[in-house]
Amino acid sequence: MERLARLPVFFALSGRRALLAGGTPAAAWKAELLSAAGAEVEAFAVDPCEELVALVADPPGGAIVLHLRPWSAEDFAGAAIAVGAFHNDRDAEAFATAARDAGVPVNLIDKPAFCDFAFGSIVNRSPLVIGVSTDGAAPMFAQAVRSRLEALIPRGFARWAEAARRWRDAVKSSGLSFAGRRGFWRRFTAHAVAHPDREPTQDDFASLIAATRTERMAADQGSVTLVGAGPGDPELLTLRAVRALQSADVILIDDLVAPAILDFARREAKKMMVGKTGFAPSCKQDEINALMISLARAGKRVVRLKGGDPMIFGRAGEEIAACRAADIAVEVVPGISAAQGAASQLGVSLTERKRARRVQYVTAHGANGHLPADIDWASLADPSTTTVVYMPKRTLPEFAKTAMAHGLPTDTPAIAVVSATRPEQQVVRATIANIAERLGTVAAKGPVLIMFGRSLTKCADDGRQPLADEAPQLGSLCHQRQNFA
Repeated sequence: MERLARLPVFFALSGRRALLAGGTPAAAWKAELLSAAGAEVEAFAVDPCEELVALVADPPGGAIVLHLRPWSAEDFAGAAIAVGAFHNDRDAEAFATAARDAGVPVNLIDKPAFCDFAFGSIVNRSPLVIGVSTDGAAPMFAQAVRSRLEALIPRGFARWAEAARRWRDAVKSSGLSFAGRRGFWRRFTAHAVAHPDREPTQDDFASLIAATRTERMAADQGSVTLVGAGPGDPELLTLRAVRALQSADVILIDDLVAPAILDFARREAKKMMVGKTGFAPSCKQDEINALMISLARAGKRVVRLKGGDPMIFGRAGEEIAACRAADIAVEVVPGISAAQGAASQLGVSLTERKRARRVQYVTAHGANGHLPADIDWASLADPSTTTVVYMPKRTLPEFAKTAMAHGLPTDTPAIAVVSATRPEQQVVRATIANIAERLGTVAAKGPVLIMFGRSLTKCADDGRQPLADEAPQLGSLCHQRQNFA
């Protein structure tokens, strides 16, 4: 896990005492929030605002008692939480010091330097509650994110979250195995998402339990899912890929998978690197197959996470065959291919009515580490074709030379994309005759893709320097990427 600015925690305040100092409208809002969470709020204010007085008469949850006097150190005794609203730092610091002396966590409104915790922006679908924090850096940004979440999350989710709380003990005592219980909650979640505005009923519970029991045997036997992680940008993951990652027991990770993808994985899942790195120590394919099968036979839900799309130069066929031979359930979740990701970043279509009527994917890396002997070189010279070359790093000079010897024009536009869609993406623009030389001037540490053909003419000849100084600007290659603001 990467560094956290703050630890997101949720206080259980029902029936507990909360101390509030200050009579401003901001203090009234915090009193309402604390009461809604079930706290018994004691407010201290010499001159309380109208909003605070009105809340005392009609609290949303726990009672609010108003004391028309300043706070004192003795008031902190027995408090679970303390909140203060003060105009100057001197008063705020005194309140924070008194709270800490009493061992009470404290928040000072709009004064993050004195705070033990922050409230953040809240999306309330209680018991489903989402807090958004920017560590005090940009409250308006947190509010914008909250607004997006409010629009995305149906209000009916509150009913389903409450149903989950009611049914949790029944699921635990249902006799389902651990894997079976997880299967129930996956089904529950999918059902809730599909019917967010419907009131959950006992019939829903019964049907979900029955469906889970029906598939329990297969679930307990384990399974393998080949998941395409896409070229690198986590936002290009499919929803189905995210669901697979979040339900995995074990994730077998390819070398080409961007680390940020694993942020979407289930925290408890065991993660194992099984990448095959050319000309370096790495796992053999039969070792990966054997590991995958042994884990599935032990009842594990195994995700084989691959860069790009698993069905394109990902040895998916070998792994599927191994699972079927072992009678292991196997499925495939496709991913955005590296070629699609690179083309989208460049803003070019790999097919055009007037220039390219087909696309072909070839690999420049054979099983022996050299240029494959069975490449159809004539097809590479077809002027109506866009060609995408995978794994070209070591064989690119020989590949380009041989292609030109078989009729590929030397001035054919060519583009190399390193680490497509990732923050460190690099782009090299050239022709097929000099692409290897140009790429050699770049420290290309990530996966490399070469594309060439007439469909790339405009992007390759737009007058820009074919160097990697464009690298950090993912959206500035041929169009501006729209960023979340």
